[in-house]
Amino acid sequence: MRVGLIVDSACELPYSFIKENNIFILPVTVKVDGHTFVDDHDPQTTRRFYDSGSMQLGHQATTEAYTVDQIYNLFMDEIVNQYDFAFLETIAEDRSEIYQNAIAAMHRIIASYRPHRQAAGLSGKFSMRVVNSKTFFSGQGLLAAHTVHLINQGIGKNQLREEVSHFTQHIFGCAIPRDLEYIRQRGRQRGDKSVSALQAFLAKHLKITPLLWGAGSGEGGGPVYRGRSFEAAVERMIDYACARIRQGLLSPYVVFSAGMEEHEMFALPGFDRLIQTCKEHDVTLLASPANITSNIYVGPGGAGLALAAEPHRFEDMR
Repeated sequence: MRVGLIVDSACELPYSFIKENNIFILPVTVKVDGHTFVDDHDPQTTRRFYDSGSMQLGHQATTEAYTVDQIYNLFMDEIVNQYDFAFLETIAEDRSEIYQNAIAAMHRIIASYRPHRQAAGLSGKFSMRVVNSKTFFSGQGLLAAHTVHLINQGIGKNQLREEVSHFTQHIFGCAIPRDLEYIRQRGRQRGDKSVSALQAFLAKHLKITPLLWGAGSGEGGGPVYRGRSFEAAVERMIDYACARIRQGLLSPYVVFSAGMEEHEMFALPGFDRLIQTCKEHDVTLLASPANITSNIYVGPGGAGLALAAEPHRFEDMR
């Protein structure tokens, strides 16, 4: 059985991993002051976006999710003849229209794929599964990487679907925004008022950097640490990850991303310790600069991490 994997562009993974494992990206269109960028995760596109200065608050930035028609056309052109079964994994349903667009497209695809396969001389059915990742950015990347791991084990379709669905409940993600005012302003453009003006003001003037933590199961979902600097918050996040790695993970991957140059990411406090801990426990660290979409949402200079584990408390991981 040939199994394909499609993700939306909020998914954080190194571009090399995406290409090596034939992961399809649903690009997001980003519009900044009338200029258009297509976030397809190509490093050159991301570099042009960074160099344009478009991440500053004075610019009006919006994102447009892949439409039902675009998803349908992608599957008809590139997926239904290449694979027998496909996963389409999206950002958390409450963060974007992409999940509902994917569900609508799936119904059309299943109803009309047969002539395409017959014309290509293919027998047998095509089926697909749309997965609400219940997370975003690094968490999405972890789900995609683990899905690749499961596909490579050659397990049957039904078991594959069950394991991917079950895995979403065990993804734990951390996020550290560099600037809460940026998130507040961008959120207001999307109608999201989860960050208040008072919270942003206090964070800026008291020099507090929050570390957000939550799980696909719904556990957590808020600040668990408030550092006196961005670097302190990053080091606490890495302390958490290293402790959890030592206790055991449910996936051989940890995903890390940051809205900065690669050399700056590797120089973050504790990052060398994270690399060493992963090596000692046979865990693959998938680290990369943040893509355009996540930078639009979280802001420049932020950082995030995701791992999979049994239920636990953040404060117990040191």
